[in-house]
Amino acid sequence: MSIFAKTTNTFALKSLADGFEIALNGMPILRHTMDQPMVFVGIGAETINMHRGNFDIQDYLIERVALRYAKIDENGDSYVVRLSKYAESEPSIVFSIKEENKRLKLELIQSDETINRFWFRVTADQNEKVYGCGEQLSYFNLRGKHFPLWTSEPGVGRNKKTYVTWQADVNDHAGGDYYTTNFPLPTYVSSKKYYCHVDTTAYADFDFRNDEFHELQVWDVPQSIVFEAADSFLELVEKITERFGRQPELPEWTYNGIWLGIQGGTDVVEEKLQRALDKGVKVGGVWCQDWQGKRITSFGKRLMWNWKWNPEEYPNLDQKMKEWKEKGIRFLGYINPYVAIEGDLYKTASEKGYLALNKQGEDYLVDFGEFYCGVVDFTNPEACKWYKSVIKNNLIDFGLDGWMADFGEYLPTDVVLKSGASAKIMHNAWPVLWAKMNYEAVREAGKLGEVVYFMRAGFTGTQKYCTLLWAGDQSVDWSLDDGLASVIPAALSSGIIGCGLHHSDIGGYTSLHGNKRTKELFMRWAEMSTFTPVMRTHEGNRPYDCFQFDSDDETLEHLARMTNIYVALAPYTKHLVKINAEKGIPVQRPLFMHYENDEEAYKLQYQYLYGRDLLVAPVHQESQQTWNVYLPEDQWIHLWTGQKYKGGYSEVDVPLGYPAVFYREDSDFVELFREISNL
Repeated sequence: MSIFAKTTNTFALKSLADGFEIALNGMPILRHTMDQPMVFVGIGAETINMHRGNFDIQDYLIERVALRYAKIDENGDSYVVRLSKYAESEPSIVFSIKEENKRLKLELIQSDETINRFWFRVTADQNEKVYGCGEQLSYFNLRGKHFPLWTSEPGVGRNKKTYVTWQADVNDHAGGDYYTTNFPLPTYVSSKKYYCHVDTTAYADFDFRNDEFHELQVWDVPQSIVFEAADSFLELVEKITERFGRQPELPEWTYNGIWLGIQGGTDVVEEKLQRALDKGVKVGGVWCQDWQGKRITSFGKRLMWNWKWNPEEYPNLDQKMKEWKEKGIRFLGYINPYVAIEGDLYKTASEKGYLALNKQGEDYLVDFGEFYCGVVDFTNPEACKWYKSVIKNNLIDFGLDGWMADFGEYLPTDVVLKSGASAKIMHNAWPVLWAKMNYEAVREAGKLGEVVYFMRAGFTGTQKYCTLLWAGDQSVDWSLDDGLASVIPAALSSGIIGCGLHHSDIGGYTSLHGNKRTKELFMRWAEMSTFTPVMRTHEGNRPYDCFQFDSDDETLEHLARMTNIYVALAPYTKHLVKINAEKGIPVQRPLFMHYENDEEAYKLQYQYLYGRDLLVAPVHQESQQTWNVYLPEDQWIHLWTGQKYKGGYSEVDVPLGYPAVFYREDSDFVELFREISNL
């Protein structure tokens, strides 16, 4: 190998006796030698089975080979690297190394067409922390674990050691695990202040268990791998969102109060809404996911997936929406990318060829749990045009100001798509196409900035097209992996990779195998949600098994107080949302984003900074009268008592309605925080 060295503004590349190494902004990032090769390739045969959005994925590895031999040639401003199994063999992988937009980019030139397994190693050290990989709910720091990246139902319980997860697995094939998520992403952020993004939509598994390297596995040869570094985490997140896109600001009306999730028809909504208002609850919207009708299954209350107003279920809704809007209360609904076989939308889509097919050329029908639906084929331009018209005509023109844009993660891997693309490659891309569908429909209707839709599924590119993220379907319990606590690392991990507007179902959603939402859980969840961009309740899949916002007067009065705090906090929240739109810096932030030299800050995943100036440590366990909080070194004031704190761990009282919240003494919003402390 020839001796060489190349230095750019971004990276330095130099030869070794039997390989090469690359430094990113002076930091060793890649190293290849014959003894420790950077790339492995192989051949595998996978088996993928889906049961209602839950995937059983097994791999039979046929071959894994190290590409030990590297040949590098200079090519203008870049280098071409040829990696081979043997000294004189033809290269298995050829890629370029170059600087592009101040990023280090390894771009594929060619590869052996038999390769369908790819492993890539990035230099690491044992003290490094790793974050990101989409929305992760069990762990914020990913070090010490591996993370399969495949959009799916997150599963119930998400911990194989718990009773609920065991029962969900045995009875429903739906238990989930620590890594299952609606929103995976082949992008991670290092505590060394760089990010790495792998350009692929194939199944991937990022492994952070080795002290010396991170190993990124992809069931395809990725088109590129990109690294970018920064001097601070704030700057790094700006760079990530500059690459992938940023969320627009929330509409002004979203700050009017909570979005009450109510079902059951116009009269029920009117009655529940009025009771909440009479108790002093500040309401910004009513969210009625059954506006197009419902069905009852063994899982619980489900919806009729035919996306248009159901006047039998919601009589006079067209008029009621106008009345509510005059009071400052908007109406939100529900839609997803599938159409139930009973509806006229399915009939239209089937007749016009807008649905994905099975191998026999028939409509592919997906079992969603005792009912079947067709898959609108987003690789068919005509189908996309039609489905956008459904959103524009049946939702926006009817008067909806928002909706849950649900699902996106269910694309089966054996469907036949109009484009001819492999469903295994398109599966992870599907949530992004669904997000783009909603975004374009709202933009074409001239309603960006007025309409807000919230999503749970995502992948690379969702950042630009998702106006608001929600944490998916948590269990209605106190479990760390799938209860109240899990939505905190969910917000932090999704925020650090570019989705900085996050919220969750107050009280959780999934009630199965003995799980029933308690009054205390609902109240604690409402406290946390007060310090998020949006407050929204959900009745859950089994409403009559779960404590609701209006189950008693005390809960309504508690909710009234929390919504009054949320509304009073609006000037500060708007400020944070604007920063997210302009710079991509999330509303909910890990402590190390502002306290980079605090080693303890890198370990925390159940408390967060709400912007620069508020520190929130939600009570996520039951029957707690005091709560242990970590404060980084600064001048902090307890929001409710006015007591001053400097830093370190402190035990504070947390009676219901008074969560552990602190503000910085030198904040520009001190007067606002003082006013809130008296509410």
